[in-house]
Amino acid sequence: MYEPIKSLLWEILTTHLTTAESEWLEKQGVAHPLELMTAFVAAPRFLSKRFVQPSPEQAAELDNLIEGFSVEGWSFVRLSRVWLLSCLDASNKEAYCRHIETLFDTAEMNELVALYSALPLLAYPEQWLFRATDAVRSNMGVVYEAIALGNPYPYHHFSELAWNQLVLKGIFNDKPLHLIYGLEERSNEKLVLTLSDFAHERWAAGRWVAPQVWRLTSKFLNETLLEDMKHLFQSDVEYDQQAAALACYHSNYEPALQLLASYPHLEKIVNNHHITWTNLEFSDLNTYVSKP
Repeated sequence: MYEPIKSLLWEILTTHLTTAESEWLEKQGVAHPLELMTAFVAAPRFLSKRFVQPSPEQAAELDNLIEGFSVEGWSFVRLSRVWLLSCLDASNKEAYCRHIETLFDTAEMNELVALYSALPLLAYPEQWLFRATDAVRSNMGVVYEAIALGNPYPYHHFSELAWNQLVLKGIFNDKPLHLIYGLEERSNEKLVLTLSDFAHERWAAGRWVAPQVWRLTSKFLNETLLEDMKHLFQSDVEYDQQAAALACYHSNYEPALQLLASYPHLEKIVNNHHITWTNLEFSDLNTYVSKP
């Protein structure tokens, strides 16, 4: 897997790098590990401050190689750093891990972003689990985003407790939840019950809850959560009503389906797929203000 990923990242990079940038980076990719680590740190001095825009074909190929992994919106420096990490020789586990750990221990914020972004590509993935769960607790928003958004590492390696912390922090900070890979697949009853309590607190304060939150509830709807659905259906916010309709529609809980049937106009649009969760994916939420 690693060689195809390395080649594809290089292809994306060279689409826009200048000749001088390309020559410098290619030279660092085959350098001694210590020189490569130095290049990882020094990259901003040699690369322009532009952003990556992979083609749709490149994005699809990337997702095919590592499902859920995205470089959309990355800077060239970030992607170059990740590519350099993919060039490190992993045949000697001790040396490889020592080099990566050194970079983590000495990294400034943007270097941490690159390191956490690279986790799905790194060899010996279990070695980085403590680092990854620790990043979720970081007060640096960009570090949290690097581990949580467009990054399949948490989905594959986090415990239920660590996963729930990642999702809850994303909700508390209005992050675009739909960019968390495996959000629905790893939903669980403990998480959903915590989200219900969270919603009640928000509603009591006159605030609202991101509609994507309810995406996690379908498999766990019960008598208690059904009251939340009723609250949403009765909301004067269209997004709330649509979220309730979708949560009930995707549930196997018969009372939820009966509740949806009592709102025929919403039942019709979800049955006809005129509204899906994709319609409720927002990247500019601010749920700390009063309801829209």
